[in-house]
Amino acid sequence: MTAITFVPDGTSASPTGFRAGATYAGIKTYGDGKLDLAILVSDRDCDVAATFTRNRLRSAAIDVNEERLTAGHWTGRGVVVNAGCANSSTGEQGLVDGRRMCELAEDAAGAPAGSFFVGSTGVIGHFLPMDKIAAGVRNVRPTREGGMDFARAIMTTDLRPKFGAVRFGPYTLGGSCKGSGMIHPNMATMLCYLTTDAPVEAAFLRSTLSAAVDRTFNLVSVDGDTSPSDTVMLFANGAAGGETITAGTDMALAFAEAVEVLCTHLAKEIARDGEGATKLLEVTITGAASDTEARQLVREMTTSYLLKSAVHGADPNWGRIVAVIGRSTVRITEPKVTVTLCGTRVFEAGRPTDHDPAAVAEAMHGDTVTITCDLGVGEGSATGWGCDLSAEYVSINADYHT
Repeated sequence: MTAITFVPDGTSASPTGFRAGATYAGIKTYGDGKLDLAILVSDRDCDVAATFTRNRLRSAAIDVNEERLTAGHWTGRGVVVNAGCANSSTGEQGLVDGRRMCELAEDAAGAPAGSFFVGSTGVIGHFLPMDKIAAGVRNVRPTREGGMDFARAIMTTDLRPKFGAVRFGPYTLGGSCKGSGMIHPNMATMLCYLTTDAPVEAAFLRSTLSAAVDRTFNLVSVDGDTSPSDTVMLFANGAAGGETITAGTDMALAFAEAVEVLCTHLAKEIARDGEGATKLLEVTITGAASDTEARQLVREMTTSYLLKSAVHGADPNWGRIVAVIGRSTVRITEPKVTVTLCGTRVFEAGRPTDHDPAAVAEAMHGDTVTITCDLGVGEGSATGWGCDLSAEYVSINADYHT
């Protein structure tokens, strides 16, 4: 079995043949205004896999990217991303601007026409300031060391950049993402860009990414809202050489594990950095009738305002947990349902256990609150992540546009 090694300071520019860079173009006027326009590029053509939002009012960037992918171009060189303006609900002009962003980045990076994708995040309903973007793109100088700048430039209300890498055999998989609010992904999440120097067959690349997204990013929730810009993209340039990785080959399991390990790390970083968050909430459901039902209950747990409020206040009121189970449509065997809160079994056999609530409350004061529920029905399971609900969340979003 190929060992998977986590590289905490790795980024999307860590794999061989990738470069990144960023600049401040004056697009973003809130949060960290130091960088707001970024380019990630490969020195050679990449096979590309992608998942996008299921929000029906999608940003122009999603439509531009799907134009290129559905036209059969599952290859590319890179992506250009801006923060501060989502280019969403901007009609035909948004599409024109999104395509133009790609052209500008291709020209600046010396990449072939039609080889770039685009990402935009920020305020909905504003047109891109194309004069600023055109000037800014020319100032971006992608380098092997530019991955951290890329991660910072794609942030909006994020308090910190989110990045990481893993090594598996002779290969590296790197990634950077952003996300803090409007987080309840449905098929993708926020903006996330993954890269690898492994040679991966295109169909296997897509199926691997889709499976990993379903088990990681699709199980993150901050506030129950799905962004019109949600995107996960994976670029594989094969620069490290070797035999092509396809389903059933020796490296296939290692590659799939590497993708899931990195996506899990990035998903948890998004939840931990949720707007106004002070704690990470990790929910594990076991004994469900199916993995699908386990995932459903995870999402219901992480979006319960009562439960999120209790987590914020370190209130060991496990009744809020069983209330979510009870209102859910997932199947349960009532006498077999158990609830464990921060390592203490608090409910089983239909009644409270003999436990010390004060000790549970003390455990909940830590930076991570864990909830494990066994439904007593089958073998289905899932783990997902959310965060507590604080007054700061309301403050951030009350002032976001103004």
